[in-house]
Amino acid sequence: MKAIGYYQPLPIDNAESLQDIELPAPVPGARDLLVRVKAVSVNPVDTKVRKNAAPEAGQAKVLGWDAVGTVEAIGSEVQSFKVGDRVYYAGSIIRPGANSELHAVDERIAAIAPKSLDDAQAAALPLTTITAYELLFDRLQVPKGGGAGQTLLITGGAGGVGSILIQLARQLTQLRVIATASRPETREWCLALGAHAVIDHSKPLAAELKAAGIGEVDMVASLTQTEQHFAQIIESLKPQGQLAVIDDMKVLDAMPLKTKCISLHWEMMFTRSRFTTPDIAEQGKLLAEVAALVDAGRIRTTANASFGTINAANLQRAHALIESGKAQGKVVLAGF
Repeated sequence: MKAIGYYQPLPIDNAESLQDIELPAPVPGARDLLVRVKAVSVNPVDTKVRKNAAPEAGQAKVLGWDAVGTVEAIGSEVQSFKVGDRVYYAGSIIRPGANSELHAVDERIAAIAPKSLDDAQAAALPLTTITAYELLFDRLQVPKGGGAGQTLLITGGAGGVGSILIQLARQLTQLRVIATASRPETREWCLALGAHAVIDHSKPLAAELKAAGIGEVDMVASLTQTEQHFAQIIESLKPQGQLAVIDDMKVLDAMPLKTKCISLHWEMMFTRSRFTTPDIAEQGKLLAEVAALVDAGRIRTTANASFGTINAANLQRAHALIESGKAQGKVVLAGF
């Protein structure tokens, strides 16, 4: 099968940072779906793994943790899908990625793709949707339909996770949603997705909140540059507030959280699949719930740039955009 992989960690402007290769088709395990991949999207995790994870000598590492495709075969213990089903999912960080014509995925972390979206539009959603959903309902433990009188600040609102988190918070809770953005186009993007207000994260957050008449907030979803904004986030949170984090930091000193008794929550959407937790199937369920919301017209795709077919050159362009920090919404690719 066709695939795109790499043999050593290299800068994205190196011609060999991602390569078109041929690999044997995967053999599905007992709970696996064998999927013919139709579309993928690119996430920051793709670039982080490519830059830092060296494959075994002589082996190619395949990235890609968002996919839409058609089930070609099923494992002996598969219960919820059949050949021909159109599915979407984010896969597992400890298995080969989906930048390949055929891909094996555990059925428990997949769902039927939204019928109202094409393949590329649907491929934008899985990883960021799982991240945002788990952050909001599992980590911050906001009740469905709850949150009245409380405010959620989302830093990096126009990114992939922020773009779906704004929508989920607006559609499934009563939270007041404040997003951060620093450019006119990203500000308008956040407002169009449903943010009640947008402040500029290139300026001190606490001052921006105060100038907007908002003041301290109950919760912060810090999605990017947490180290840079950490002191301002603490200043912006109410006493006994909650901070949820997804990005990687060189150092995190939690001591400054003590005075305000701020709780810290980590969200890592690969945890359930990596450790095959007893509740692993919750990811498939939440993707099915969001697919229904999409088909009901309540959630929209976050795809914002299409980079053509799935090949090394186009994936290099996508990685370069992600690494620039200027991506808005999601970058998608479709077809081989």
